[in-house]
Amino acid sequence: MSEIASAGRGAPKGRLETPATHAASGTTARALAAARMPRRWGAWYVALHRFRVMKSYTGTVVVAGIGNPLIYLYALGVGLATIVDANAGDQDVGGVSYLVFVAPALLASAAITVSSEEFTYPIMLGYKWNPTFTGMSASPLRPTQIVDGVVISVSIRMLVNLVLFFLLIVIFGAAPSPAAFLMVFAGLLGGLAFGAVLMAYTSTLEDDAGQLAMVMRFIVLPMTLFSGTFFPLSTFPIWLQWIGWISPLWHGTELARVFSYGYAEPIWLTIVHVAYLVALIVVGWVWARRISVRRLGR
Repeated sequence: MSEIASAGRGAPKGRLETPATHAASGTTARALAAARMPRRWGAWYVALHRFRVMKSYTGTVVVAGIGNPLIYLYALGVGLATIVDANAGDQDVGGVSYLVFVAPALLASAAITVSSEEFTYPIMLGYKWNPTFTGMSASPLRPTQIVDGVVISVSIRMLVNLVLFFLLIVIFGAAPSPAAFLMVFAGLLGGLAFGAVLMAYTSTLEDDAGQLAMVMRFIVLPMTLFSGTFFPLSTFPIWLQWIGWISPLWHGTELARVFSYGYAEPIWLTIVHVAYLVALIVVGWVWARRISVRRLGR
């Protein structure tokens, strides 16, 4: 009897340890331990998921990474360049041949294409059509990590595409500067600047009533045509040049030309290019993260 009393006095007051409670506490400890990795590296878990999804349209990725650059470089940089150089001289477009002039712009445009693909319908898919983002947010992953993971995955896909594009540019002999490889990072900045804002806008949509199609027709297409892609922006009327000034594609293209062949521009303008693109990335990324918290925290 005294042994029972002493055992009772040794146990925590108000708590009776049983096999069931011991097992429950062990399960809780294991669950907390298992949640540490997703809590810390959750964005990379999401990125891995996105890579697996991308495998379902590998053909599109390959064509965007190799086929499109090859076609554009040959058609514009070789076909059209022959006509332009024959009439204007091979050093009369920004002081270089037309092929050298247009190649950085095509690379920057490729980054915009990837952004248009990955930051529109896949975002709608995750929030609405096949709400994988909702399922992810029910796990230890935070909504902000979901957004970060999407950005990481798109950045890596974009970087791979741009590297392949750059190698083709080198093969075509359109990268004369030793620092030409930096045009890859200029294109990446431009693609993410446009993509981050586009991702944030897409995240606000509850339903697709043609908004994304209108983005492609009335934003992406005019941006491509009026951003100094095929001809210097200065050749356009002043009342059209503003499109280029606010376009991430123009800033990315000009920055890529500086690295590609030493395009002469004031240093302050180069700084403006970088600052503008970084500002768009930060604004779009922060905006998208806030929207994810609001939508997935309901």
